[in-house]
Order: sequence, then C-alpha cells, then structure tokens
Amino acid sequence: MNRLSDLRILLTTDTIGGVWTYASGLASALASRGADVHLVTMGPPPREDQRAMISASSVHLVETSLALEWQDPEGRNVAAARRFLGGLEARLRPDMVHLNSFREAAFEWNCPAVIGAHSCVNSWAAACKDTAWLSEARWRNYAGAVAAGLHHAQAWVCPSRAYHDIVVDLYRPRSPGFVIWNGIASADAPPDRKGDFILAAGRMWDAAKNLSTLLHAGGRLNWPVLVAGPAESSQNGPSAIQLLGQVSHAELARLMRRAAIFVSPALYEPFGLSVLEAASAGCALVLSDIPTFRELWDGAAFFVDPTDATVLHRTLAELSGDAAKRTALQQAAAARSRNYSLRRMIDCYVVLYQGLLAPGPKPTLTPALEASL
Repeated sequence: MNRLSDLRILLTTDTIGGVWTYASGLASALASRGADVHLVTMGPPPREDQRAMISASSVHLVETSLALEWQDPEGRNVAAARRFLGGLEARLRPDMVHLNSFREAAFEWNCPAVIGAHSCVNSWAAACKDTAWLSEARWRNYAGAVAAGLHHAQAWVCPSRAYHDIVVDLYRPRSPGFVIWNGIASADAPPDRKGDFILAAGRMWDAAKNLSTLLHAGGRLNWPVLVAGPAESSQNGPSAIQLLGQVSHAELARLMRRAAIFVSPALYEPFGLSVLEAASAGCALVLSDIPTFRELWDGAAFFVDPTDATVLHRTLAELSGDAAKRTALQQAAAARSRNYSLRRMIDCYVVLYQGLLAPGPKPTLTPALEASL
C-alpha cells in the first residue's frame, strides 16, 4: 500500500479555495510513494505561492486555460476540454484519471476515471436558499453535465458523509460513491502563547461562507477579528474587523499558529479544509451548526446558528474571555485533527485505485471507505 510502482495518474484541479490545497497535497503524497503524477490545472492559473506548494515534489504541473464547469454552465468549453485532455491522455497513457470536477468524467477515457466531488452549484444554492435561477436553461445544462459525469465515472468520492448524501439526493448516481475524509500533514506544534485575536478565512463575496454574519457579530468584541481571503475594495467592516485580502497559504498557516480562535459561520461546507488546518495549528473552533461540521468536529468545537449574529457574538466573547475553556477547546480540536491525516487519506485512495485497477470483478467497497482502514 505504501508504494504505487510508478502508477501514472492524471489529476485535474482548480486553483480556487481548498481544492488546490487538497489536490496539491494528494499529488505530492502520491508522487512520494512512487506514482508519476501530472497535475492539470483548470480555471485561473496557480499563484506563485501555490506553485511553491508542489515545488519540492516530482509532480508535473500542466497549466491550461480550460474553463471550470461552474464558470461555463452552457458547456461552450467542453469541446476544447475534450480535445486537450484526450490528447494529454494519448501522450501520457495514464493508468488512472482522477478528476476534481464532474463533467469531464463523461469523456471517452481509456482507463478508470474517478471523480473527486468537492462542491456543486446546486448544493451551494440550496444551502444559501437561493435556487430560483437554477431553472435557467444554462444551469439545467450544468446539472445534466454533473449527473452525466457521475454516471460515467468508475467511482466518485466525497470528503464527508454529509456531502455524499447531498450528492445522492440531487443527482441519484448509479453507484454509491465513497467517503474519504480530506487530510493534511501534521502542523508544527503551536506556540505556548497564542495571540489574543480571532481568525476567519474565506471569500467575502461567497454567500456560502456567510462572513457578513461575522462582520455583524465581531464589531463589539474586545479582541480583533482578522479575515483572510479575497474581498472587494469597497467592502468594509467595523473597526474591530481587519479584512486582510488574499494571503498566501504559508501566511495563512502562520496566522493560524498565532490565532487563539478560528471561526467559520459557513452555510455550506462539503468539508472545510481551512477548519482542519486551524485545528491542527491549535486554534479553538467556533463553527456553524451544519451537518458537515457536526460530522467532523462534534465534541471538539463550539457550534452556533450561522444566521444568528447575536449568538455568534456571545459565543466569541465568552470564549475570548475564558482562558481555561479556550485551552480545553484548543486541545480537543488539535486531537481531533489527527483523525484527518494526509497519510490516512492517501492510504484510502491507494485502496480505491488498486481496487479499480485489479483484474476481474471489482471488489465491493463500503461507501465509507475510510472505515475499512
């Protein structure tokens, strides 16, 4: 299970949010076990700090200008994607194609195709209670492409049971799919003295991140609240809220090591890699009470109604003022984070890949694949 015997893997990714963190970590770890991995970007090109995340590995980076499926609901870029990826497969002859999107799984592949299902527009819209526009023809086309990809893939994987169940309800795929929790490498031990500030991370323009509720909740706190992530220049919060804008992954990791509390009031998170990274860095967690976070962090976080800024304010004020309670929660989050290790995630994917590549009938694997390890 530790060596992949030069298995050739074509792995696609986008560069927005946690998918890059997941894919670059997966690619680097697979390469370290002997796989020949080509990491193919779609959508915006990776930033220099993102390229640095794989620079020490033997991963081959292939940058494209292909559109992300949610940015191209009409499917205008599908023919170009089919030509490019088909040509890449013909040249590289991979043993496995791992797609971190849906629609490309319906292309004509000559090897098993696996979907990493990280998010979709329909589930995002449902969580944000903003679904009227999904009846437009272009978004019906998008939903059909997602369903077709799930139908054609040899396997599809979700990072949480909660999101797996959403995919089943929305698209009714023919295969049950698998649940493999995301994982990260262990962080360095946090400093003995954490800073007196609260940290959040996410795109301010993304309604699912629900950072507007945090802006309302954080203005009257004794501790400053730092928010890392893209924001419009016109966006401002109360004086206690510091909008940091886009920061590198390395800088966010440094902030997490210093922050005493990490807060995510998200309405929608299929996993939440930033929460895992913050927990591993020793932050106390204050999270929205949604199924994903309950699945992953129950007993190791404080949970709040994500629509209630008053409750969020009260919880953050209480935790910032109670050192004993904060320390206990920091320790609980750090301990729980060790359940979601990079090694465990890679072991699960190796089991899945080997099962799909084995000759003869495919083994029946439980949907919760991680339970077998």
